Amino acid sequence: MLSPSSIFANELKVYNSKSGTKEAFVPLKEGYVGMYVCGPTVYSNVHLGNCRTFISFDIIFRYLSHLGFKVRYVRNITDVGHLENDADEGEDKIAKKARIEELEPMEIVQKYTVDFHQTLNQFNVLAPSIEPTATGHIIEQIEIIKSIIEKGYAYEKNGSIYFDVIAFNASHDYGKLSGRNIEEMRSETRSLSAQDEKKNPQDFALWKKTSAKHIMRWPSPWGEGFPGWHIECTAMSSKYLGDQFDIHGGGMDLKFPHHECEIAQAEAHTDKNPVKYWLHANMLTLNGKKMSKSTDNNIYPFEIFSGENKLLSKTYTPAVVRFFMLQAHYTSILDLSDNALTAAEKGYQRLSEALELLKNLSSSHTSSINIQQWVADCYAAMNDDFNTPMLIAKLFEACKFIQAIKDEKESISKEDLNILQKNIREFTADVLGVQFESSKSSKESSKLISPLVEMLLEERDLARENKDYQKSDEIRDKLKQLGIEIKDSKEGTTFSFNK
Repeated sequence: MLSPSSIFANELKVYNSKSGTKEAFVPLKEGYVGMYVCGPTVYSNVHLGNCRTFISFDIIFRYLSHLGFKVRYVRNITDVGHLENDADEGEDKIAKKARIEELEPMEIVQKYTVDFHQTLNQFNVLAPSIEPTATGHIIEQIEIIKSIIEKGYAYEKNGSIYFDVIAFNASHDYGKLSGRNIEEMRSETRSLSAQDEKKNPQDFALWKKTSAKHIMRWPSPWGEGFPGWHIECTAMSSKYLGDQFDIHGGGMDLKFPHHECEIAQAEAHTDKNPVKYWLHANMLTLNGKKMSKSTDNNIYPFEIFSGENKLLSKTYTPAVVRFFMLQAHYTSILDLSDNALTAAEKGYQRLSEALELLKNLSSSHTSSINIQQWVADCYAAMNDDFNTPMLIAKLFEACKFIQAIKDEKESISKEDLNILQKNIREFTADVLGVQFESSKSSKESSKLISPLVEMLLEERDLARENKDYQKSDEIRDKLKQLGIEIKDSKEGTTFSFNK
């Protein structure tokens, strides 16, 4: 484990969305990193775009920890206050889903929080240090709102509290993260019924008074209501990381208004700049288009793993999908397609096979390969704003070393072999979080699965004898979705596992 004072840690640079440049990473407290990432609003199954964001920050968490920093990683659960269309008017997303599914709101929260955790576990995403919920921090949110009102940056109207953007902007810079100005925001503001309560169209809700039919409500100095979406993250990040911390992350779509509002709230409350580095992960598209349920251009992780979708030709494992996600820099748009996943799967298998070869390589007295330079290049890749595609390129370079050593075209000393084995393991498993199934365990799995497949094929043969072709086709199709191809011939039926 490297110490934070090492040359590798000192060379880390990150792209700060606020400055628009890469900056040397120097934490507020030497050796320690505070990182907050906006978590999901738990009203539906977690979608693949969300997963890309959380995988991106999992890499950042892993690499900072690998460098030796003590990282406190806070990722929240939004379980109240996030209204439809990210607006200040309308129905709470969780309450709406509870009404549709005829469940209590907290049943919806529990159902989709479990789904979120199970999905991220499949992607081998590490749990954060702390995972607070919005409903568990209502008191903290109310106290911050009271402070903002006392300082003249918020006002009450009909039991709701709004942040006064114009008053704040007179002494601060609202829009510095997104690069927007007040007049631009004024022209873009939608006409909503809640605007009648606001002094300015740019103002946003800190606390909303509940209607008679609103299910989720809490007592406050202004009457019963619920918190605004933005205030939740300000309360939870400051409680666990302090008034100022190192990294705030999230999806690019949160930069405005969510993160812009967080900065304003925090500065109004403490008069301090809350975050040193703002990091944003870019979107995931599908077949070159934005993911959308309305156009049926959408796919969930479980649909990829099971093959129960109309967009892909076969199943892909969570490990392959994670490896695919790392093919592009986290700040770049990444397009998911059958061809892209197939290419990622081939790369994944190539790396897996090289790791198997590496276990049995023989060393010699001298090295013809500069392993120390290769290691330095790997760190240089990750120190360039967590550049995973560049690191993967270096790992594929190592695959060539390994094959050449096996073929006795290159030589490696015992010391260098140990360095190669240690570092390639750390960069693949610890930093990238990519899991590989060893050939031994793969063979053992095949031994267990094969008898079950044969039993299904016997059922299929019986169905065909009885001319129940629908059942026969269903068995064939289900096996194909699971990555098992069957082939009928005069000699009988055989099967094989797709790679």
